[in-house]
Amino acid sequence: MQVWSWQGFFDYLLNPFLLEGALTTLWLTAASLAVGLVLGVALALMRLSGNRGLAGLAAFYCWIFRGTPLLVQLLIIYTGLPLFGVRFSVVQAALLGLSLNEAAYLSETVRAGILSVAKGQREAALALGLRRAQVFRLVVWPQALRIIIPPLGNSVNGLLKTTSVASVISMEELLRRTQILIQERFLVLELFVVAAIYYLLMTSAWDLVQRRLERRYGRGYGTEAADRR
Repeated sequence: MQVWSWQGFFDYLLNPFLLEGALTTLWLTAASLAVGLVLGVALALMRLSGNRGLAGLAAFYCWIFRGTPLLVQLLIIYTGLPLFGVRFSVVQAALLGLSLNEAAYLSETVRAGILSVAKGQREAALALGLRRAQVFRLVVWPQALRIIIPPLGNSVNGLLKTTSVASVISMEELLRRTQILIQERFLVLELFVVAAIYYLLMTSAWDLVQRRLERRYGRGYGTEAADRR
């Protein structure tokens, strides 16, 4: 019995069907991150607003989505909500589930970044006559962003791989398309190795982007600042 087929491996290494699946993984990651980040910032501001109702609602949201598996959330959205007359396509359900789940985690990252800015800086900015919105935009957010970028980059890396969970609702991203090809040729190990290589290439490419972002937003701090003294 043949365990490994080099020909099958190389035949699928640049397979257009898998490449399209990888592109789907990329746009699904980008879209889920964008929506999740907007929701995450809103949730973080609700937690920090001082309004007990808003803070409690945001805390409850995070408790639900951080305390239950993403797989269960996707299945409820795609197969459970139709029982109540709410139907989503596969793409809509995948995007919604990933975005809502990611928002719960990103909100904690954003909240920690905002809290890292000294309270005295806010008070000083208010004393200078800046409005609260200006204080957040000009003083707090630029400094918080420096703290947020590293964990945010790790979230993107994780989200790239987490999109594979959407294959359970037949979302044709990279893993789902790999499974479809396996059913045709039964080259199980070869195709999974190809998929793993694709994921490695995507996460490695993002790692380079993340390093550049960290250097850009870390200017004036840390080792770079120390070297100029």
